[in-house]
Amino acid sequence: QVQLVESGGGLVQVGGSLRLSCAASGRTFSGYTMGWFRQAPGKEREFVAAVTWSGGRTQYADFVKGRFTISRDNAKNTVYLQMNSLEPEDTAVYYCAARPSVFLSTTMGGYAYWGQGTQVTVSS
Repeated sequence: QVQLVESGGGLVQVGGSLRLSCAASGRTFSGYTMGWFRQAPGKEREFVAAVTWSGGRTQYADFVKGRFTISRDNAKNTVYLQMNSLEPEDTAVYYCAARPSVFLSTTMGGYAYWGQGTQVTVSS
């Protein structure tokens, strides 16, 4: 079993930046691909970014447009999402997810463990 706890969300103005963190605990982090998803009010949860265990491969949603960067520190069992040039459309609850596989996935069904989410609000 893997427990995931997100942090770093908050209120930011348009064009600002936030760094989300996701701390994993419960069992070995080894070999897990990690992902970030988000869900805006009234919308379905959508894929944002993912990173493999080694950190060597990443994948991003098109709307990221080079603004977000996913990374991980396996020594700390933590994955990060650096978000720059934030837009009001980025307002959502952001969820961390873990996938017991070395392969990337952009679908919710590909992830076995989920955090509770952290709210990101971008004001215009």
